[in-house]
Amino acid sequence: MKLAIHGGAPVRTSPFPAYEVIGEEEKAAVARVLDTGVLSRYLGCWHDDFYGGPEVRAFEEEWAAYFGVKHAIAVNSCTSGLYAAVGAIGTEPGEEIIVPPYTMAATATAPLVYGAVPVFADIEPDCFCIDPAAVEAAITPRTRAIMAVDLFGQPYDADAVNAVARKHGLRVIEDAAQAPGATHGKRHAGGLADIGVYSLNYHKHIHTGEGGVVATDDDALAEKVRLIRNHAEAVVEDKGVTDLVNMVGFNYRLTEPQAAIGRCQLRKLGPLLERRQANCAFLAERLAAIPAIVPPLVRQGCGHAFYVHACLFREDVAGVSRDRFMDAVRAELAPTALRETEGVNIGCGYVKPLYLQPLFQKRIAFGSRGYPFAKPWYEGEARYDKGICPVVERLHERDLFTHELMRPGMTRDDLADVAEAFAKVWEHRSELA
Repeated sequence: MKLAIHGGAPVRTSPFPAYEVIGEEEKAAVARVLDTGVLSRYLGCWHDDFYGGPEVRAFEEEWAAYFGVKHAIAVNSCTSGLYAAVGAIGTEPGEEIIVPPYTMAATATAPLVYGAVPVFADIEPDCFCIDPAAVEAAITPRTRAIMAVDLFGQPYDADAVNAVARKHGLRVIEDAAQAPGATHGKRHAGGLADIGVYSLNYHKHIHTGEGGVVATDDDALAEKVRLIRNHAEAVVEDKGVTDLVNMVGFNYRLTEPQAAIGRCQLRKLGPLLERRQANCAFLAERLAAIPAIVPPLVRQGCGHAFYVHACLFREDVAGVSRDRFMDAVRAELAPTALRETEGVNIGCGYVKPLYLQPLFQKRIAFGSRGYPFAKPWYEGEARYDKGICPVVERLHERDLFTHELMRPGMTRDDLADVAEAFAKVWEHRSELA
């Protein structure tokens, strides 16, 4: 049987089913809000409507109850939520925040908004989250906080990272964008740190198109996030706020229709998550027959949310490179409906390690004089040269591959086609040498 990459018949030519989670419930909820004529109810001054309208408040209450946190604050994106969280913890210009290099860029750029400098710490070779030992090694007298990401749906090592933070008097911000519903012991991801942030972007587990939620049990942090979300500087005097640190506000507000959609989506999260976990278990069992592929490790005592299926590839066992092998697998399969222009959703690595991006290589962010990386704003020596995080570089360049062909909507027959494509390429891998 000839490989498709060499002109043979592919395993599958019909598109995989789209990941669609918006249904009649969301349509009815939006229509209900439209009928009220109130699409947003925020006022950027001290007034009862400073906290938003009835849908936003109901959504926040339901989110807090579901995830077992005291406060949930709706925002218009996870990026906005991360920015607000960095401001709420009192970040000062010239300070440092330790971040992982393997994450969406906003995780690492959030400190820059407040004049702080990101310091990168390497990730774990098996769970892919920030490495507690690397975090401790990166701490300096300028460190304000640690940004921990629940990458690919895997909760970060909260016990170890939080212990490091307590030892050094640091705050922990949890980026749970990819992990709603994941658990660490009896706690939900997003509620493992001082403050956590979720994403409701269109390609996440559940979504409102764009949107996010900030979660915390800390009353003071929650109120600061609410102020930053809605023009803090215009409110503090009438509200009686005396701590003016980082009380320059923004418009990070979620609309009433989005909140109504979010309430519907939240009720769907449990079944959607169960389907992801079942699909990944099926594929892990099938792919276990290929000795060069190592399925995702689930941290002990945790529940994985499987934003994607992130696996390791052992080139030394396969006798062929990861990139060549995955090119051949992609050739055997078809794109996903509604995402046809993206090709087959199998990727080698994830994002380029963030410190290798031009922003950090050139140390140019705001203005042309190197703010906030250069003196007189910053007295530290943050490094961004290649080689500072060898684990993430090896994973990105050689060992890690991810795919999205395990989302809800995929049938067992669909999943079987995915597994068959991998098995076919494995059987004929000598053709790729």
